[in-house]
Parts: sequence; structure tokens; C-alpha cells
Amino acid sequence: MSYLFILLAGYILGSLPSGLIIGKLFFNTDLREYGSHNIGATNAWRVLGKKAGFSVFILDFFKGAAGVFIGMYAGANGMEPASAYALLLGGIMAIIGHSCSLFLFFKGGKGVATGLGVITMLMPQAALCVFLLWFIVVLFTRYVSLASMIAAVSVPLQAYYWNKPWQYIIFGILAAAFVVYRHRENIHRLVNGDESKINLNGR
Repeated sequence: MSYLFILLAGYILGSLPSGLIIGKLFFNTDLREYGSHNIGATNAWRVLGKKAGFSVFILDFFKGAAGVFIGMYAGANGMEPASAYALLLGGIMAIIGHSCSLFLFFKGGKGVATGLGVITMLMPQAALCVFLLWFIVVLFTRYVSLASMIAAVSVPLQAYYWNKPWQYIIFGILAAAFVVYRHRENIHRLVNGDESKINLNGR
């Protein structure tokens, strides 16, 4: 029963469309109609400005972190802590909910910020390295999509380097593959030289 609760709670929490809510509530703008039509932090930054982009990032990040916390809390048995499977289930369902939202007809973002929230709860040292790698690539290339894919691919390597459980390494491999798959259109644009660069100052 606890695993069913973790699955449902993680998915529903992840499904909350932060970008859509912030866009409509504070800017009277539906992000799905502008820019890349994505509800994630990058499109919010481009369309609505850096404050909106940062706000969406933080909310999406905490969805992932909260998914792991749900697994940590609901998967515990008295004084016995939750298993790695409970933590991973909560985090994975938050990512799936964000990318295939119940409230957006199973569409959504690409899972990068939410995934970072999951990784931060599971392995904070690795998360810091992943974020720094992402930031450096964005700083030098201005391609958020490229930075996100490179950072995602580094996750299982970081998990291995920091001697994390094998379940975390497998999660990192699957999460990296998921992020790269979600960026398949960006890969096509990168190859063709059509990918948009981010303006670090906002709009």
C-alpha cells in the first residue's frame, strides 16, 4: 500500500504544471503558445523573463525533491528507513508526472529541473557537480539543451564516482536516456545550427 501511495502521490505532485500556473497567474500568458511551447524554466525565461524562469525552475526542482521525500516518509517502517526503491519510485514518478502531466493531457516539460531535485535528495555531491557542469556549458555555449543533455549523461558517472548504490546508477542511466530522448528535437536543431541560444539577462 505504501508503494502505491508513493507512486500516485509522486505522479500527481509532479504533474502540477508550474510553468503554466506562473505564466497564467502572474503574466496572463500561456507558455504553450509562445517560444518553444514548452512549460519549462527555459521557455519561461525566454518568454516571460528571468524572474519567471527562475521561479519555474525552483518549483520544478522542489517537485522532484518532494517526490523523493514522499518515498522517504511513506516508505519508512517504524524506525527502519525507507529503501532505495521507495526513494527512487517517488522521484521517478515526479519526473514522469512533470513530463506527462495528468493536467496537460499527458504532455509536459523535459524533466531537467525536476530531475535535478531528485538527484539532490538522493546524492547531493553528485547534484552539485552536475549543476556546475550544466552551468559551465550554458555559460560558454548559451545552449541550455546541450548543457542539459551533457549534465544528464554525467549523472550515472557521478553516482559511480561517489560510490552510490547500484540502483542509483541504474536510475542515472535511465534518467539520462529519458532526458536525451525528450531533447530529440533540440538535437536535430543543434545539428542543423538552428537551436536558439539563451540570453542570460532574460528577455
